[in-house]
Amino acid sequence: MDVSEAIRVNRALNKMSKLYRAAKARELAALGLHPGQDVLLWILAQEPEGMTVSQLAARLGIEPPTVTRSLARLETGGWFRRESVPTDRRRVRIVVTDAGHRLVPAIEHAWARLADQTLGPATAHEREITLTALENANDRLRGLVGEVALTEE
Repeated sequence: MDVSEAIRVNRALNKMSKLYRAAKARELAALGLHPGQDVLLWILAQEPEGMTVSQLAARLGIEPPTVTRSLARLETGGWFRRESVPTDRRRVRIVVTDAGHRLVPAIEHAWARLADQTLGPATAHEREITLTALENANDRLRGLVGEVALTEE
């Protein structure tokens, strides 16, 4: 790849990342969420028995203190509760409440709306090509940074 094409790729990906995050922030603000909180709550909602902070951090590919801070910001929404782990009272499991479960369809709808707005009038075939290219690029980048595939993305 020549330098001019590399610059074009760099600019396009950086700009898309910033714009997508800003658009996602607007979508989620209507739900009382910030980017990242949606994924955290969605993943928790997939686990009926809940998850410990360490398990959630591992699933998200982030550090436990980051999860703890995110949970503290989410706590006022009443979307989850903390329960002691029966086998180890020192550990706490985070469990989504009914209110949190009711929010999940709205999160998924916001994601779908944003994805549709992002890809616009592309045909199903064009969308598949775009998604395949992006997924392949993500896989290559994960290899470069030594990250395992994350399930929420």
